[in-house]
Amino acid sequence: MRIGHGYDVHRLEEGRKLILGGVEIAYERGLAGHSDADVLIHAVIDALLGATGLGDIGTLFPDSEAQYKGISSLVLLEKVATIIRKNYTLSNIDCTIVAQNPKLSPYKEAMKNNLSNILDCDAVNIKAKTEEGLGFTGNGEGIAAHAVCLLEEKKSKSDINDRGEKFVWL
Repeated sequence: MRIGHGYDVHRLEEGRKLILGGVEIAYERGLAGHSDADVLIHAVIDALLGATGLGDIGTLFPDSEAQYKGISSLVLLEKVATIIRKNYTLSNIDCTIVAQNPKLSPYKEAMKNNLSNILDCDAVNIKAKTEEGLGFTGNGEGIAAHAVCLLEEKKSKSDINDRGEKFVWL
């Protein structure tokens, strides 16, 4: 078993679409960033990479690379999911989005579906919290997200059980 934690934050600015969990959210400002700046998916990617010891989102998809300019974070998540699936099974992922506004409840199910489909995992949870007006998220300067995941390492070795019977770990 491997546990990973991811965190991301982006500043809100005029003239950008607000994308969270791969869902476009009706709001007057969006998140600033090299890609679509989807803090939720970026936190999920960092959790997955952290659990496997493969660095972070900036290592795999640096903002100095033109090919990632404006890219959908769903595409980045699919690339990471492909890497992870080779050696691990995702048991669950738990996410928290921290934003004073907009209200995210109407969008959480669509976000969950996006993550579940790409990660091939039914145990995806998404929560949205305000900061009661405190800090940069509470005063509307930005949005943050946290994600925690549990991965199980796939086994492919033969073994003998306690009754002397040979079996194969999947």
